[in-house]
Amino acid sequence: MSNRHRTFARPLVLGAAAAFALAGCGMLGGGSIPAEDVETQVTEQLTELVGQEPEDVSCPDDLPAEEGAEMTCVLSAGGETIDVMVTVTSVDGSDVNFDIQVADEVN
Repeated sequence: MSNRHRTFARPLVLGAAAAFALAGCGMLGGGSIPAEDVETQVTEQLTELVGQEPEDVSCPDDLPAEEGAEMTCVLSAGGETIDVMVTVTSVDGSDVNFDIQVADEVN
């Protein structure tokens, strides 16, 4: 394991969490946020929290714009992967607020 990976992964493994809002301008007709938009927001928020950008964040589907909707995305860093839980906390018109929580252990 490289030192760079340790620098990046250690803060994530300690349970990084963030709350943020994603404006619904990217919402699909069925009331969901495109996976690409969620991936971008997760990447930006974790980069801000940790100070280093992950290699990749991949989400399996679009995120339903419904309070309580959950999805597990996968963050890649230093050759390892870490699950990131995305949970919608509120929906107000076209604004969707959601929290992210990084798993305590790498996959």
